[in-house]
Amino acid sequence: MRAIRHRRRSIPALAALAAAAVAAPVLLTATPAAAHPREGRLAKELVEEVTARGAYRHLARFQQIADANGGNRAAGTPGHAASAAYVHDTLKQAGYQVSYQDFDIYEAHTKTERTTVLGAGGRELATAAFTFTKSTPAGGLAAPLALARVDETPGCTADDYQAGAFTGKIALVKRGACTFVEKQRAAAAAGAVGVIVYNHSGTTPVRGGFSSPDEGVIPSAGITLADGEALTAAAARGEVSVRLDLDQEHVKKTTRNVIAETRGGRSDRVVSVGAHLDSVPEGPGINDNGSGSAGLLEVALKLADEGANKKGKGPANKVRFAWWSAEERGLLGSEHYVAQLSEKQKKDIALYLNFDMIASPNPVQFVYDGDDSDKTGAGAGPAGSAQIEALINGFLDRKGKPHEGSDFDGRSDYGPFIANGIPAGGTFTGAEGVKTAEQAGRYGGTAGAPYDPNYHGAGDNLKNLDLKVFDTNLDVIAHAVGTYAESLRSLGK
Repeated sequence: MRAIRHRRRSIPALAALAAAAVAAPVLLTATPAAAHPREGRLAKELVEEVTARGAYRHLARFQQIADANGGNRAAGTPGHAASAAYVHDTLKQAGYQVSYQDFDIYEAHTKTERTTVLGAGGRELATAAFTFTKSTPAGGLAAPLALARVDETPGCTADDYQAGAFTGKIALVKRGACTFVEKQRAAAAAGAVGVIVYNHSGTTPVRGGFSSPDEGVIPSAGITLADGEALTAAAARGEVSVRLDLDQEHVKKTTRNVIAETRGGRSDRVVSVGAHLDSVPEGPGINDNGSGSAGLLEVALKLADEGANKKGKGPANKVRFAWWSAEERGLLGSEHYVAQLSEKQKKDIALYLNFDMIASPNPVQFVYDGDDSDKTGAGAGPAGSAQIEALINGFLDRKGKPHEGSDFDGRSDYGPFIANGIPAGGTFTGAEGVKTAEQAGRYGGTAGAPYDPNYHGAGDNLKNLDLKVFDTNLDVIAHAVGTYAESLRSLGK
């Protein structure tokens, strides 16, 4: 699961997309497809056959791959390439139609990141160049500061930049409320030649960024809250000039998604299931997201054992499994996949199920809030998302497993599907968020500690797992895949 700083769409933007998608009512009274002879049976068989022990062998393989490749499986590295080959070859042997989908990504290598206050009493400020920023001219960019308005959405919209006041200047903007891309674009549109974002809390510089070099239109960097407030106060008394010196190299690499689908089943009623395969560069990514990747792989293998790829024995609907790359860079793999689809191909996808971090060591059982019953964040998913949530919740209820909702906050690969009106759902067990005392009472574990204390770190290894919650979520995947493979009746299709 990607960190918040990489979010490409703001929550309001996702909410608007979701609201538009759910504007049309779900036609639950429509005549459903005829029941498949195995309806209900396949889901039960998959739940019985899929186990944490079976899926653990894939996690062990991902750990071995990371150990042999610098300790990680990040997109664009040999560790990710080996992980993708393992998934691809395993599924091909099981009879799936398997393919790679290659696409380009970039790495940012910062050589210089410096902000210097000019004039009497000038000093150098702690600075963090934004990922994929445009570099300044050699020797830096010297210009007066212009202050963006600080309100509930600081520097996010055109009216935060006084007309004519930013031309040829460096915009000073407070962090918060919208993406770094939106702040940068608004500043550039106002005529700013650079942008400095100061933090809203803590003592460290803002570490922001964009998803690709194309999004970096003017030199952009972050500074601390204290330095930002000091510059703001000084600029209120008179002109303050700074030199922003950024030098960053952008290196293009190729990475790949792995797509596998059943040989049979209706291609106009595709059940799409996905998990991201890449880790962050800092660690092997066994919970994030080896867990979801291993879970999908094990369910896919058991589905093949049930005859999914044998003529006359396959499911009623085509099942398409996907292992996305570059999720940690901003959902790049899933966004590339959806962007390549024709309008018909998008309509042929009946639903999308996402599984990202399903074995957190201090877990909470989260289910994506498809109907917005929690009334928080981005709102409901597209029509059908509520029914997906209900299917998962009902299964967990029957197993006596507590659960709670999680907002569609745009941090995982359901984002591009929701944005295109495709209903979505799934589970996860928590990232860097902190477990409450109430949650500890319901699920066990440690209150006041992160759901995953090794989130995006070197410690996200085979010891960073709760195998009981992993087993529960494997059952969720098996039940959902088995159910929808044979019937979309609960979606009114």
